[in-house]
Amino acid sequence: MKFEVYEHKTQYYETDQMGIIHHANYLHWFEEARIDIMEQMGMGYDMMEKQGIICPVLSIRCEYKSMSRFGETVQVLTSLKEYNGIKMALEYTVIDKETAQVRCVGESRHCFLNRDGSPVSLKRNYIEMDKAFREYSDTQGEES
Repeated sequence: MKFEVYEHKTQYYETDQMGIIHHANYLHWFEEARIDIMEQMGMGYDMMEKQGIICPVLSIRCEYKSMSRFGETVQVLTSLKEYNGIKMALEYTVIDKETAQVRCVGESRHCFLNRDGSPVSLKRNYIEMDKAFREYSDTQGEES
């Protein structure tokens, strides 16, 4: 399966007093791209939550390389760095669609919990979800 790259057109409200995109917005874009790729996998947050699974952020990292400005379209390349059925780590590269200049790179780490906040193994208890993550991971190796 071919996955589409997430695109975001930068908005005026995302800029700061210096006229560039405020640094906190990149974290929002990571989340938007993560939700998008999970929906493409058939594992949208809404579907997971209906089955009693939540996927909170454990940590997030972002390194800024160049500035984004209002009106640009950026692409957020998302890859599954680690996955073991209980936790996952995703990597992000935000690039300017027109110039391909890297704007930032980052990573987010997540776990899978039930509604009571107890860890859940997708590998053991939610086999279809586990399969979707493993298939997504496999497609990344094919694209390299």
